Amino acid sequence: MTRLNLVLLVALLASSLYLVRVQYDSRHLYAEIERAQNEFRKLEIEHERLQVEKRAQATPARVEKLAREQLHMRPATPAITQYVTLKGAAASREGQQ
Repeated sequence: MTRLNLVLLVALLASSLYLVRVQYDSRHLYAEIERAQNEFRKLEIEHERLQVEKRAQATPARVEKLAREQLHMRPATPAITQYVTLKGAAASREGQQ
């Protein structure tokens, strides 16, 4: 009978230690999940901020202002438009007429 009690006591201690280890691992994994979710939220907020910034940088008014001020560009008008013709193409058209 004592031998059976000793075996049951060892089994009880082993299962108790295993239970403690499983609980520790579970808490550790839960903490990792929380950290990963927090990181995901931070990255999602950063992504949204960058998308808003991208849209703000690409507005037509801003692009036009930069083109005018930094690149010294101006809008095309018929008065400053130059038409280029190919010399060989012009000669062949005259011959066809």
